[in-house]
Amino acid sequence: MDLAEKLSILAGAAKYDASCASSGSDRSSTDRSASTVKKGLGATVPSGVCHSWTGDGRCVSLLKVLYSNVCRLDCAYCLNRVSNDIQRASFSTEELVRLTIAFYKRNYIEGLFLSSGVFSDPDIVMARLVDCARRLRRDQGFQGYIHLKAIPGCGEKLMREAALWADRLSANIELPTETSLRALAPQKEGKVILNSMRFLRDGKEEADADSSKPGFSGKKSALPFLPAGQSTQLIIGATEDTDSSILKLSSALYGKMRLKRVYYSAYIPVSTDKRLPDIAAPLAREHRLYQADWLIRLYRFSIDELLDPRQENLDADIDPKLAWALRHPECFPIDIQKADFENILRVPGIGIIGARRILESRRARLLRWEDLPKLGISLKRAGYFISLVGKADPKTPNDPAILRALLADSPKGEFSGQGEKKIQGINKAPRLKAEAFQSQLQFAF
Repeated sequence: MDLAEKLSILAGAAKYDASCASSGSDRSSTDRSASTVKKGLGATVPSGVCHSWTGDGRCVSLLKVLYSNVCRLDCAYCLNRVSNDIQRASFSTEELVRLTIAFYKRNYIEGLFLSSGVFSDPDIVMARLVDCARRLRRDQGFQGYIHLKAIPGCGEKLMREAALWADRLSANIELPTETSLRALAPQKEGKVILNSMRFLRDGKEEADADSSKPGFSGKKSALPFLPAGQSTQLIIGATEDTDSSILKLSSALYGKMRLKRVYYSAYIPVSTDKRLPDIAAPLAREHRLYQADWLIRLYRFSIDELLDPRQENLDADIDPKLAWALRHPECFPIDIQKADFENILRVPGIGIIGARRILESRRARLLRWEDLPKLGISLKRAGYFISLVGKADPKTPNDPAILRALLADSPKGEFSGQGEKKIQGINKAPRLKAEAFQSQLQFAF
């Protein structure tokens, strides 16, 4: 099998992993070992750029591949499960290193996202991934973004080395409960995955504590420890788990394991199995979970506030912040001339940037209604929930049911047909045709 065919197969096999984004990492000022040149290739972007396959098939910056799609596990939801009759392939470390450098030099990519099927003992699989990252950093001087999959069950020594060479590691927990994991992935153990997360958390906290000590020169370690933290992925809709159980797990992972991101991936049927639904999960549900996740991490909402006590799932028709506001009409209108930052953030239609602009502007003068659009505030949504100098918009309906009807997403709007579009996009997204890559491969070798 030639390299172009391997690339086509293994890029296609990696497309279902959503836990792929480079953010929060900066390697440019790191004092490295003598074997690594300081002015290497590439650079991470501290502000964060999402590197992934888009729904319409465009590749955005990351070379996202599997080391191998050979897997001895039989997870029902996975395309690469051992019982699936698919074409198998594996890279060599040398091939991956050369491809990454060649694609970077041609400005095709900014970094590497590398995962793998569990084709052997976890230590062997993890050692191959670590070797790729080590060769890129040490031998090629590559300073671009590297995201490795953490293989649960591998030894601590390998996990620590992976955290030194990579910017981010992700151990995918996949399903929110142990019951669901036993049903669909009986060879996986949730506690083993959590142990991997716990080890990375402790190592990161220890490294951060050392670097913050007075007199620390940055030379105790030649390499940073997991500068972009760790992430994980949850599959949505493959089981009957509720949004409540999913968000409670996510909140615990953020709090106890110090994860940077939890990614949600709407289930897509990729193989036939009686334990799985026959249809894809709606993207609207995935979208609502991301919105709720954002509100928990950045807007200081609690899970209990975001979920209606009468139901276990988020409202599919309106976003979680609006749903909370409609359940609590006693909290509105909020006088944004006087309210603090936290309360302004609770207004539907006002985000973090908008809230900061409001605070800055009102220091200089009294705010007027006509000032708000200039600050990036959409009055079509926020106008129903705010007042200025104690005066609300007199046209605002008092009935939450009327407000809900006015502000709900249109059934023919943003999410209509998206499940089908996602399937079509994913099916064609990473199909890297051999003829399209002949020049790249010639360049690489």
